[in-house]
Amino acid sequence: MAIRQGRGITLRQFLADVASIRAMLMPGQYLLNTCQDRYHFMVGLAAAMIAGKTSLLPSMYTPGSVKQIAEFAPEVFCLGDDGNDVGIPYLPFPAELPEAPATASPVVPSLPETLPVAYVFTSGSTGVPVPHLKTWGDLVYAVRAEALCLGLLDGRRYTVIGTVPAQHMYGFESTIVMIWQCAGVIATERHFFPADICAEISMVSRPRVLVSTPIHLRAILAIDAPLPSVDLLLSATAPLGRDLAEEAERRFKSKLIEIYGSTETGVVATRRSSQTDDWHLFPELSWTMKDGRMSVCGGHLQHAVATADHIETLGGNRFRLYGRAADLVNVAGKRSSIGYLNYQLNNIPGVLDGVFFMPDPPDDGRVTRLVAFAVAPGLDVQTIYTLLKQQIDPVFVPRPLMLVDKLPRNGTGKIPREALKTLMADWIRGEEKGP
Repeated sequence: MAIRQGRGITLRQFLADVASIRAMLMPGQYLLNTCQDRYHFMVGLAAAMIAGKTSLLPSMYTPGSVKQIAEFAPEVFCLGDDGNDVGIPYLPFPAELPEAPATASPVVPSLPETLPVAYVFTSGSTGVPVPHLKTWGDLVYAVRAEALCLGLLDGRRYTVIGTVPAQHMYGFESTIVMIWQCAGVIATERHFFPADICAEISMVSRPRVLVSTPIHLRAILAIDAPLPSVDLLLSATAPLGRDLAEEAERRFKSKLIEIYGSTETGVVATRRSSQTDDWHLFPELSWTMKDGRMSVCGGHLQHAVATADHIETLGGNRFRLYGRAADLVNVAGKRSSIGYLNYQLNNIPGVLDGVFFMPDPPDDGRVTRLVAFAVAPGLDVQTIYTLLKQQIDPVFVPRPLMLVDKLPRNGTGKIPREALKTLMADWIRGEEKGP
C-alpha cells in the first residue's frame, strides 16, 4: 500500500491501522484532517469514511480558515501529526500503532456511492474559500476515468510520489483515491527541497509517477545534476509553459501530462503540454452552455458544473483554455489576462518567482492600477520594467512593482487573494516608514 521511511506497509497493516484510528475518533460528524504524512492522512481519511464521518479539507490552516471551518461545522475535531493545535479539539496521530497479526485476512470495506466523504475547499485565490461536497461515487468515477486516460490501469503496480498536499483536490484525487482504485503504492513523505524529492524518486521501484505542479517542477529542474527517471509526470494547479514541459520530459525521460480540473469538478481533462495547446475532455464528459457560462456535464458529475474559465470547444472532445474569467483585466480599453502577464514576468532571466495582482477598486473612484510582486535577487525594479515593456503593452506595466523575498504560496503553489492583499499592505507600510 505504501512506502514510509523506507519500509513497505501492507494492505493488512493499513486496514489494521484504519481500525485502530477509527476506535480513537472523537464524537462529531466532521473531521479536520491536517496530517502532513500522506500515509497518516490516508489512514485518517479511511477511518472517518468507515465511521460515517465527513472529512474537511481546506488548502491551508490559517487562523482565518480554521475559524471559517469551525463556523461551517461547529462539532468538528482535528486529527493531526505535526503537533499544531489549531484551536479545536485535537487528536494527535499516534507515533506507534499495533502490528497487524500475520494471520489476519484483510477484508476491504464496501462503501455506498452516496457516502459523503469530504468537503474540499477552494484555494481562495479569487476570493473566500468555498466548500464542495464529494461523495464516494463522485471520487471513484472521476479517478478511474483519470487512471484510464493516463494508462495506469495496465495491470502494473505504480509507485506514486507527490509534491502536493493530500488536502488539495488535485493531491486528494491523484495521490490518495487513485492509489486505492489502481492498487498502487504511495511514497508517503512530502519533501520540501528539490534534492530530497529526487532522492525519494530514486529510492522507490519502477514504474513510478511524479505528481507535481509547475512551481515545484521549476525548482527541481534548477538542479544542475542528472534527474532520476520516472515513467509518468503529472502537473496541475497552474498553466504549464511548453518550454518547461519539454525540459521536464527531457530530463526526467518521461512524457508529461497536464491535468485540468477544479475543486468543483475534480479532474476532467488532460493534454500533453510539450506537444499541443489542446485539451482532451474525458470521453463521458461534454461541454454545454448554461446561463451564459460554459459548463461540464456527464460522467462522474451528478449535474452540470459551470467553469470559471474561458473555454473554446474545437470539436469532438478537444477544447482550448484561455484562463479564468476572474483573471481578465481591462485597462484603458485593452484586455489581457493575469495568467499571460504572470508568464511574461516569470520568463525574465533572474526573476525566480512573480505574480500580477489587481487590487480592489478604492472607494474614492480612482482608477485601479495593476501591481506586481517579484522575487528577483540581483535585479532592480527599473531593469524588470525595461524587460517587461519589451513583452507587454505599456498599459499593463505594474505600478508599483514590489521586490520581495518570497511569495506567500500555499502547498500547491497558489496564492490566496487575501495573502496578496496582506503582502501589499505590508509593503506600503514599509514604504511609508522609509529606510
